[in-house]
Amino acid sequence: MFHPIEDFHKYIQPGKRVHLAGIGGVSMCALAEVLQGMGVTVQGSDMSDSATVQHLRSVGIPVAVGHSAENLKNCDAVIRTAAIHDNNPEIAGAVARGIPVYERAQAWGAIMQGYRNALCVSGTHGKTTTTSMITTALELAGRDPSAVIGGKLPLINGYGKAGKGDDIVIESCEFAETFLKLTPYLSVVLNIDNDHLDYYGSMGELKFAFKRFALLTQFMIFANADDKNTMDVMYTLDRRVRTFGIENDGDYQAVNVQEYKPGFFEFDLKEWSKITGHIRLSVPGRHNIYNALAMCAVCRFVGLTVEQCAEAALNFKGAGRRFEVYGECNGALVIDDYAHHPTELRATLNTAKEMGYKRLIAVHQPFTYSRTKMLFNDFVDVLKIPDITVLTPIMGSREPNDPTITSAKLAAQIPGSVLVDSLQAAADWVKQNAQPGDLVITLGCGDIYKASKMMVADNQ
Repeated sequence: MFHPIEDFHKYIQPGKRVHLAGIGGVSMCALAEVLQGMGVTVQGSDMSDSATVQHLRSVGIPVAVGHSAENLKNCDAVIRTAAIHDNNPEIAGAVARGIPVYERAQAWGAIMQGYRNALCVSGTHGKTTTTSMITTALELAGRDPSAVIGGKLPLINGYGKAGKGDDIVIESCEFAETFLKLTPYLSVVLNIDNDHLDYYGSMGELKFAFKRFALLTQFMIFANADDKNTMDVMYTLDRRVRTFGIENDGDYQAVNVQEYKPGFFEFDLKEWSKITGHIRLSVPGRHNIYNALAMCAVCRFVGLTVEQCAEAALNFKGAGRRFEVYGECNGALVIDDYAHHPTELRATLNTAKEMGYKRLIAVHQPFTYSRTKMLFNDFVDVLKIPDITVLTPIMGSREPNDPTITSAKLAAQIPGSVLVDSLQAAADWVKQNAQPGDLVITLGCGDIYKASKMMVADNQ
């Protein structure tokens, strides 16, 4: 990896041209939109066309499909994702021409320093939803925040925005320690679970990374009091910490939790020892209570009222690929969700089960061989929750093919499961078998959403 000695601040100004290699990734898409909003001329490239690429083109950002040194044109700097390696032709071309190459997190770290309230939202699960909820609250309160989100937020019609206010909210991923290049004034730790252990090697190393992230926080950390791994880290810190939770008596606590309709919750917000307001969620799932508590804790700290937090919770209907409704197929409702870790799958599937549909059909695309192998028994256990589970081939992404782990091995352990060989085959199976009253949900962080689009294509 090449690390420029020039500060990236030099390129955050009108007249500079920045090239984003791997611009189709959701966080890179958000970065592109924020840089454009700051007056920077933005261009980029990606290996394939996608919904994010099409979105970027719709807002005037040119994107080339495929990587070539010619794509750089007359750019002043290059930003790359973690998946773009030194031998990529654009990186090699930039180095040959003396164009500085920055990692995505380096750019974010520089951008954050221009805001009074720079907030990083971390955690194994719930980052996108919590970042979206906080952005919604600040936006509706008239704070005009900047935001970086891992899913498209309808309220801002994008994955990010460059606001003119004092707040920036950044979804902060722990993969490959990217969040350690950020510069938070405030931070959230939602939870710490056994993911990305192919990189970290052990839970101890993963916790240590979160500890280093927390220590980067300049002022206040907001942490989930009900998550043991998170609190194990918090107990070792000499930093200001405020907690939120349901079971434990955190600084911000959800009490009198009730299900006001199947899968949807409301609660009273207790701040320290006093009930200060009532929160009703417009997104389903008990797990979203924690995301809403984090939103309330942060937003109350930066000056919003309880009423403004409640308004945000009521008006937030979800971010892209988070229990997102796509349409109908044979009278069955089709939903897509980003869940790809067993903990996320369990939360999403249990929520779907509680909603009272006749049958729950889950179409899952396992993501990476290492995660599937390491958490094999957990995947088997959680994929028994639906009435029918359809499995597509494993999406290897950054990993080479590993023939020792396959979706067929998962299917062999899941009674009544269906094994297909492509996204099209998954969509075709649903078209042939879904019935009115069913709930069909596609699951995974790869391109499984394309199957949902195929399912509903004839019904639109």
